Amino acid sequence: MSLIMTIMLIASALSLVLIVVSFWLPLMTPDTEKLSPYECGFDPLGSARLPFSLRFFLVAILFLLFDLEIALLLPLPWANQLPDPILTVSWAALVLAILTLGLVYEWIQGGLEWAE
Repeated sequence: MSLIMTIMLIASALSLVLIVVSFWLPLMTPDTEKLSPYECGFDPLGSARLPFSLRFFLVAILFLLFDLEIALLLPLPWANQLPDPILTVSWAALVLAILTLGLVYEWIQGGLEWAE
């Protein structure tokens, strides 16, 4: 079996497992808090001129960074068809290492803490 078929089989099996588990796990007990509209942590009926927390921007930027990282690493399984696949995998590992070091730095500095 080729590498591409193996990756597609694993991705399909993992997707199927996650879909099945997502239907079995949630507890369907709606209450007033769950049914109320939610806008970025603010009360939707209050004033619209409240100061906005920069922590939300930090989470959004972290999400974008790791979303872009996934987009960069998505074609990595096809690297075995390149003339030098080791170089491609090395660059991908370098990108992952830099992102991981940045995340660890933010974590140590307390940038990911919600409560101060």
